[in-house]
Amino acid sequence: MAESLSLAQARRVALAAQGFSLPDRTRKVTWAHMAPMIRRLNLLQIDSVNVVARSHYLPLYSRLGAYAHETLDQRAFGRRNRALFECWAHEASLLPLELHPLMRWRMARARAGDGTYKSMDQFGREERAYLAQVLDFVTRNGPTVASEVPGGGKAEGGWWGWSRGKLALETLFDQGLVTTATRDGFERLYDIPERVIPSDVLARPTPPEPEAIRQLLDLSARALGVATEIDLRDYFRLPIPETKTAIAELVEDGVLLPVKVEGWKPQGFLHREARFPRKAGGTALLSPFDPVVWERSRAERLFEFHYRIEIYTPAKKRQFGYYVLPFLHRERIAGRVCLKADRQAGVLRANASHHEGHADPGETAEALAGELRLMAGWLGLQEVAAGPSGNLARALKGALRAGTGAA
Repeated sequence: MAESLSLAQARRVALAAQGFSLPDRTRKVTWAHMAPMIRRLNLLQIDSVNVVARSHYLPLYSRLGAYAHETLDQRAFGRRNRALFECWAHEASLLPLELHPLMRWRMARARAGDGTYKSMDQFGREERAYLAQVLDFVTRNGPTVASEVPGGGKAEGGWWGWSRGKLALETLFDQGLVTTATRDGFERLYDIPERVIPSDVLARPTPPEPEAIRQLLDLSARALGVATEIDLRDYFRLPIPETKTAIAELVEDGVLLPVKVEGWKPQGFLHREARFPRKAGGTALLSPFDPVVWERSRAERLFEFHYRIEIYTPAKKRQFGYYVLPFLHRERIAGRVCLKADRQAGVLRANASHHEGHADPGETAEALAGELRLMAGWLGLQEVAAGPSGNLARALKGALRAGTGAA
């Protein structure tokens, strides 16, 4: 194995580990393709923004191409053939059921008042009796939305203006005492794990916390290919001291191999089963919450791509737009586009488009136009329209005009 990697080699290792091995994204995609890709990624991060599509739908689309949303919905939230469960991992995420035992340490910490979210820990200490009342209500009544919880009160408005009942359910969810039975639109329906998680999964032994963290770091390293300590820790949002100990053990066991990566100041770690392809990458739009870019410092180290989501930035101060998706072309991130699915008009709107300094505008625009048409078809939209903003806008409008989409 290499003791040092060029930046180009590191990019190819990372993209191949993430399932970007120049895939054919025009084939019919079924669960038989989706399941192994989810196992490769370990999780799909969930986010509430629906400007284009819910975030958890996008990573599979980026790697495999168009698939039926209902296929993922059934495996994530259906009563039959469930293959995924929801928990706090890299934020709220969908994970394969087989990872359930590895996440129980986090639930146990939350029950002990030492969870990831201190507001929930505090609520759990101060509202023990109310939590017991809510848990009893869910146990007796089955799938429950926050508005049904007795004594729950009203939401106070805003994104995180949770009602008392919602905070109780989220605290119980953090503790693993309830889980997501399904979702109505995007609203969680909570139920006890015994009625959601298959009994054979619940019966599997719970590893000791150090072993669970070791296994999660192994999975993170496989999914990333080559990574720093921060990258490995961030994948499942693991605690710092335990991560340092586990990485040292994985290095000693030969699972992680220290490497020097061109241009990286932090120590790199290569998974012993990482692939060294001559080519990797593809042409795809990425969710802002895709593992390729969700750790922003890693995106800069690997792709020299400075990326921040600007949803919470006042409109006048936004540099690139409200909901901006990075554009992967071959093995580089060649640009970014501010997208909106205008479902009422049947149009996918590229409100602003930019290319990176290293990317050829004409080539990038042509590739992006094709990807936008493909995404529009997946979303059930009839047209693509490019706005005037950004250094790629003129070239993108021309590329769309030359094809079948509207400019």
